Amino acid sequence: MKKINFRKIVTVVLWIIGLSGLVTSLAFANAKEKEVLAENVFVSVNNTDVNTFIDEEDVKDFFKQRSDSILNTSVKNINVTNLEKALNTHPAVENAEVAIDVNGDVSIEVLQRTPLVRVINLNGESYYIDSQSKLMPLSDKYTARVLIATGAIIEPYATRYQVSAKEIANNEIFSKVSVLDDIFEISEYIAKDSILTSLIHQINITNEKEIELYPAIGDHRIIFGEAKNFEKKFQKLKLFYTEGLNKTDGWNKYSIINIKYKNQVVCTKK
Repeated sequence: MKKINFRKIVTVVLWIIGLSGLVTSLAFANAKEKEVLAENVFVSVNNTDVNTFIDEEDVKDFFKQRSDSILNTSVKNINVTNLEKALNTHPAVENAEVAIDVNGDVSIEVLQRTPLVRVINLNGESYYIDSQSKLMPLSDKYTARVLIATGAIIEPYATRYQVSAKEIANNEIFSKVSVLDDIFEISEYIAKDSILTSLIHQINITNEKEIELYPAIGDHRIIFGEAKNFEKKFQKLKLFYTEGLNKTDGWNKYSIINIKYKNQVVCTKK
């Protein structure tokens, strides 16, 4: 007859009691968490040093206008995914993330959109193209100091805002009739060059869909031509500005500076 191992039995019983207590504690903690109410909402808006299209109060007002209940609402009844999806539809928001901790604190982090160029079409309608190549409406709250694009631009915001400039560039049909992709590409190139950013303040599209540029200094027009060979054309322009105009004091000497032709700069005097 085998001896009963009381030590092993006691150990098993203790393990069972311990596990039962752990399960009970977890169940109690989970039930307690479900009873927690959201009492604080903390909003963080990034890149406000560049633009101020949206701030903390705007975010809170956005949810109030939608009648989204957050404060004093049980944490279990707050749908974080739906809140994020809603906030990401805001015209000033590039990305939004919402989180709730066990204490009921709601954290909302917002990344603003960054306008790259302001477009003014032939009908006088105005909108932005942002750094992600997406169309963005103007804001009553804030006006961004960016490049301006004018001229033979027919695209209205209402029929183009769902298609980005990059998507236009990759679509053979759209790219033939639209100039928004050209405007975005040249604006993006200028924005990445601190010298060009300080020099160029306006882009103009001719009836032939070629590009003209207008500088911030000097009373002249820069004929750029097609939206191609950006690097070579701008190298010529920067060299002409530093080695040509500065030495001859010719900032107001010329009416036209033509850089569309290969390996040359053609100037027209006033």
